[in-house]
Amino acid sequence: MPTAIIADDERLMRDQIRLRLSQAWPELEILGEAKNGDEAIELVDQLQPDFTFLDIRMPGKTGLQAAQEIGGKSHIVFITAYDEYAIEAFERGAVDYILKPAEAERLRLTVTRLKARLSSTPTDMSSMLTQLAKQMGIATKPAYLQWIQASIGQQLRLIPVQEILFFRSDEKYTSVQTAGYEALIRKPVRDLAEELDPDLFWQIHRATLVNVNAIDGITRDLRGRHQVLVKGHTEKLEVSRSFIHLFKQM
Repeated sequence: MPTAIIADDERLMRDQIRLRLSQAWPELEILGEAKNGDEAIELVDQLQPDFTFLDIRMPGKTGLQAAQEIGGKSHIVFITAYDEYAIEAFERGAVDYILKPAEAERLRLTVTRLKARLSSTPTDMSSMLTQLAKQMGIATKPAYLQWIQASIGQQLRLIPVQEILFFRSDEKYTSVQTAGYEALIRKPVRDLAEELDPDLFWQIHRATLVNVNAIDGITRDLRGRHQVLVKGHTEKLEVSRSFIHLFKQM
């Protein structure tokens, strides 16, 4: 029976891939799951799976870095949001990939390719991975969050960070506001500020992060306090004095 592990920092994505794989390849046994590259390496050493599904961008050790250490111990399948460099490399056939979100039809193609490789030795990808990491900037840049797993009532939703207008925390929850809906997470803004790309999200208050692309302008209220206007949203976000320097260029 073929075996595999899944490594992705988002539990919802791991659940989705596990479900899609069970539908496309019922015989494949998922031996374990990892939240980052270090855990994936440990699981490969412990469980010796035939296949390792690795998210390319994870906090800490990335999927590319983990793949370099895993080497020929397991066939690698990368999980990725669209990236021209990654897709170009994968389409050459060195490894396979799954695009987020995991679509059933594309996953069936991946399964067909993996079955053909089951009896072969995993490919030595060292040079390709080094080049790919350099092209994608992964070797020198932190792996920022690409998705946020948030709750809407009893439903969990996986939200691309580019779609989020702003985050705002209170004592218990952090609101995740998109153009179409509001969701909730428990992670405070101070933690999110370290995990999100600072060129995409500006912290404008100890409890608020705003998507730079969603900023429509800045104004002042009757008390002279600066406020950010958000595209497609009526609410104004207060700017603390310690963050007003971000808007000097505007």
